[in-house]
Amino acid sequence: GQLRYAVPEELEHGAFVANLGEDLGLDVSTLSARRFRIVSRAGARQHLEVNLENGILFVNERIDREEVCEAGGTCLLHLQLLVESPLELYRVEVEVLDINDHAPTFPWQEYVLEVAESAVLGARFPLESAQDPDVGTNSVHTYRLSPNGFFSLEVQTRSDASKFAELVLERALDREQQRVHRVLLTALDGGVPERSGTAHILVTVLDANDNVPAFDQPSYGVSLPEDAPAGTLVIQLNATDLDEGPNGEIEYSFSGHAPPRVRELFHIEPRSGQVLLKGRLDYERASLHELYVQAKDRGPSAVAVHCRVLVHLLDVNDNAPEVTLTSVSTPVLEDAPPGTVIAVISVLDRDSGDNGRVSCEVSPNVPFELRSSFRNYYTLVTTQALDREAVPEYNVSITARDMGSPALLTRSTLTIPVSDVNDNAPRFLQPSYSVYVMENNAPGASICSVSALDPDCQQNAYLSYSIADGHIHGMPVGTYVSINSDSGHMYALRSLDYEQIRSFQIQVQAQDAGFPPLSANVTVHIFVLDQNDNAPVIVSPMPRNGSVATELVPRSARPGYLVGTVSAVDADAGLNSRLSYQLLQATDFTLFSVAPDTGELRTLRSFLEQDASRQQLVVQV
Repeated sequence: GQLRYAVPEELEHGAFVANLGEDLGLDVSTLSARRFRIVSRAGARQHLEVNLENGILFVNERIDREEVCEAGGTCLLHLQLLVESPLELYRVEVEVLDINDHAPTFPWQEYVLEVAESAVLGARFPLESAQDPDVGTNSVHTYRLSPNGFFSLEVQTRSDASKFAELVLERALDREQQRVHRVLLTALDGGVPERSGTAHILVTVLDANDNVPAFDQPSYGVSLPEDAPAGTLVIQLNATDLDEGPNGEIEYSFSGHAPPRVRELFHIEPRSGQVLLKGRLDYERASLHELYVQAKDRGPSAVAVHCRVLVHLLDVNDNAPEVTLTSVSTPVLEDAPPGTVIAVISVLDRDSGDNGRVSCEVSPNVPFELRSSFRNYYTLVTTQALDREAVPEYNVSITARDMGSPALLTRSTLTIPVSDVNDNAPRFLQPSYSVYVMENNAPGASICSVSALDPDCQQNAYLSYSIADGHIHGMPVGTYVSINSDSGHMYALRSLDYEQIRSFQIQVQAQDAGFPPLSANVTVHIFVLDQNDNAPVIVSPMPRNGSVATELVPRSARPGYLVGTVSAVDADAGLNSRLSYQLLQATDFTLFSVAPDTGELRTLRSFLEQDASRQQLVVQV
């Protein structure tokens, strides 16, 4: 919606303007949390502000209407109010009311007017205008002339409603009786209280001049493009005088009441009557200029005649659109739903007609679009879900283009960072881990390291590692291994024995610090590697009563006779448990042999008569 208020200029800081909270139906207790504020153009002065505790709009700094609005007419401050969660936009217009803080002033305190004594009754003589920067009734309202026996005063109105005065001759002049007439001109405004300014007019009576110049017509009209360069011919004026010599030579100049702005913009060639452009025109500041030109001959007792020239400016597309970006919610959460408002954009083109009509568009291939909220106001909203892990930041180009020919455009870029949401669980670099640990390790030794990644950022990507509860051979898993929660390095807490436990597995969890936290698990298989830390043990033949083992062999045994088998076992594994047998000592090495792989003890030859009946063998395993 749109609200409109009025406030006098020159109020002090803190002056009440309106109760916006009440007028907009807002809960004042939520204004601060919802970031209720006035959206201003970059660099613009903040004349008004909102009190977030009570929703009252107040004067933030003194407002000078003549400074804020150079031109006359209604002076408006356009405010756009914004409140978030949910986002709502309001337009407010505050009219700055003029107070009568300026008195009319004349450019000169004394003004000389030359009038021929032959001037006819009713002749008019335009007078210098007073200036008053106030507007409306507070500007120059009328003029007053001091009492005298020769002149009266008529107040005229220009096309812009400003006033100027003309002196009207009411009684014939006689130079021989009175050469100078002094009158006091007073300009009065319509304010309360009334203010005024004065100027003295010295009317000098000149000897009669037979003929006065005459313009072709009393008023002229001309059109001029606002971008016309200095030196451009505006109009060729022509006045004629029937006299000859200096009495017929005409000089042109601005009338005394020509406004100062006209004198800044235009120049009159005194002899030729050419009106030339001197300053820079601006249609947006003033589309019409009213020139008052006088012509008088160079003879004695010359009398000036006057004409009016209306210069209508043609608008040229010389103002590119102005784009103001107001950030609302950046960075934007990546899980923001489509339609989330990111920014408020206002566009302004100071030209008129098609030259001032603006369209606004956003760069293609971005998940944003513009929606029109008010005339020349847009909101930038999301069109789809965002993914920070895919695109962490967008540079959105906003182009404002007017309808002029050729069209002018302005392009502004809005950087929109995407804020992370904890929408990704950690992922381990491997689906599972296999770890090989040599038995008899030192307690506290590092055995491996696990690692996970989280594509989120900041605390959502900070990972901590832990070992899931469980048991190994009836003992808590925490008595076997530990893990560094920050690095993922794992350590054995005890010396492992291959002969007691050959492998086990644990579950390692990686959890992020997001809210709520997300986690992932991985299985770590730990295999204990054997060391040759166990000697073989002979299991047969077993010695009797702690003595040596005994085997009986008939003396008739032939070569290759199986005497017995030495059997042994080794608690180790692999090569460490592979056994070989060797005859280390023997009464007669020629009589027996041991198979190195099987431990079979056999005769090598037949027994001879002289062979001892008791043979002692030592077999090494």
